[in-house]
Amino acid sequence: MFASKEAVQSPLILVIDDMPEALQTLLQQIRAQGWRLSLASEARQGLQRALALRPDLIVLDVRMPQMDGFTLCRLLREAPATRNTPIIFLTSAGSLEERLEGLEMGGVDYVLKPFEAAEVMARIRIHLQLSRTGQPQGAIDNPLEPVDEEVVILQAAMRLIAQNLADLPSLAEIARKVGTHDKRLSAIFRQHLQTTVFAYVREARLRKGQELLTSSGMSVQDIAELIGFRSACNFTTAFRERQGMTPSQFRQQMREPS
Repeated sequence: MFASKEAVQSPLILVIDDMPEALQTLLQQIRAQGWRLSLASEARQGLQRALALRPDLIVLDVRMPQMDGFTLCRLLREAPATRNTPIIFLTSAGSLEERLEGLEMGGVDYVLKPFEAAEVMARIRIHLQLSRTGQPQGAIDNPLEPVDEEVVILQAAMRLIAQNLADLPSLAEIARKVGTHDKRLSAIFRQHLQTTVFAYVREARLRKGQELLTSSGMSVQDIAELIGFRSACNFTTAFRERQGMTPSQFRQQMREPS
């Protein structure tokens, strides 16, 4: 017997929470709405289900063991299949810093526990509607193409590094923030980029420095601080090794008429 058109098109909601028993009222209402439901009780399982199932919306806890919700959200935002998937944080992590981090990470909404299931359902309806009306056709290329989790981790790490050049976390902390450990992250960089994390960071800083020398009037000292060098002298030495000239000479060359 063929499924009805409505059943085929019913939204798939992925709920990721390490204590699903506390969400029973909400889960019952999702099912009663006629929506499809997938449930993951830890973040790694949630990532695998999200990449495989391509849900229409994700309800995500923050405080979970091994990998927290912010890390998972960072990874989901790097995968083409889930880059535009609405993510609603549903969590007891209620500090202002946590709420802001969740929204800055890409969450479309942030609801605190304890919660009213009817309110969460209303928010899910709103964001499903916004997603369906606002997402351009063809936003996901090859939606059924398998996603390489290592590539997602790599892209998340590269973005994290680019956003924190001035005050970069340790290798272990970078790895934790992208859902892995330092040895695996190092192996991923070597396999996919043929370089170490340290060498990649140095190159990223120098690329950003070159960009700022070209596009801004900032002093060499200010640029050095902004991209994470301890001093203008260290920046100048590294820049000369890469470009064969000092930052000041490079800037002068770029300003000379061709």
